[in-house]
Amino acid sequence: MFAEVIHLETVTPEELDAYLLKGWFRMGPTIFTTNFLSFKEQLYSAIWLRVTLDTYSGDRTQSRLFKLNNIFKTEIKKATVTDEKEALFARYKQGVSFEASASLQHLLFGKSDHAAYDTYEINIRDNDKLIAVGYFDLGATSAMGISSFYNPEYKKHSLGKYLIYLKMEYCKKKGLQYFYPGYFVPGYSFFDYKLTMAKSSLEYLKVESFEWKSIKNFSKDITPLSEMHLKLAQLQQQLSANSTESKLMRYEFFDANLIPDLAGAGLFDFPLFLFMPGSLQDSVNQFVVFDVRDHQYHLIRCRGIWKTNSSSASESIYAAYVLKVEDKLFSSPAMEKVAALIAVEKKQFAPKTGSR
Repeated sequence: MFAEVIHLETVTPEELDAYLLKGWFRMGPTIFTTNFLSFKEQLYSAIWLRVTLDTYSGDRTQSRLFKLNNIFKTEIKKATVTDEKEALFARYKQGVSFEASASLQHLLFGKSDHAAYDTYEINIRDNDKLIAVGYFDLGATSAMGISSFYNPEYKKHSLGKYLIYLKMEYCKKKGLQYFYPGYFVPGYSFFDYKLTMAKSSLEYLKVESFEWKSIKNFSKDITPLSEMHLKLAQLQQQLSANSTESKLMRYEFFDANLIPDLAGAGLFDFPLFLFMPGSLQDSVNQFVVFDVRDHQYHLIRCRGIWKTNSSSASESIYAAYVLKVEDKLFSSPAMEKVAALIAVEKKQFAPKTGSR
């Protein structure tokens, strides 16, 4: 699945390591993965990151921030939620442009009455005044940065970055191998700060081969989403040459699998697909997707399992139903084969007689 969420009552350190290795991240009591995101009605790829701690020995930014902030007191201990931290979190939220969690309690634990993860906190104080807090989870050989927030009055101290460096330093001293800071989003600069830290030891998860690679090898011009779009656009051109009309569309509910109540439903989660006129029916739909993980085109049939009242539907956005894959009808890495099949067997795109 490109998008998935699981609610875990308990997590062993080894289990957390395994999830992090596959590009998962936790929010509250759930742990999730995603490969595509939408911000302001624009699609992006989510690229997961990790720092190899055994090769990391600090950088100039870390040295500068440690010198700048050595006037503050730092404490690292098992995580707790207090009124003092909730107040600081609430103040921090007022100055951010994104939609933050309703409360610190909800961010860390959701509605659960116990902690499923081995979570630690870093508290930074200016004398007795709490000015910044950062949370992270420990596994057996790795750790995951969960959240950092700070008093906006101390913005010039770059306390958000400082907390990440403190987390990495603590984990390295404990002998852990990896630190996972989450994802960055090519083309959406909000997350780019993660690319400026520990650059010599920073890796990204290449979803096409499911391998961790040096960030030095990453190109923002070639993302899973851009490759998907390119391959479908090329097929569209080939179909046009065969006198077959087609349309490249965005699927509005590609991330529906991240809704906890739909966990395990295995819904259709491709953000883009190509369809032929007449193939979009009321609740049964057939179209072509390109999967960057196996480098193949797939002709699939989906069934709408929930009719929506979305106002996002347009000529380029499909939002009529939440979809679930019903059949995989044909697969091939060869664009010409797929185009030839579609051109010859146009009737294949019509739903079976009696489908509703």
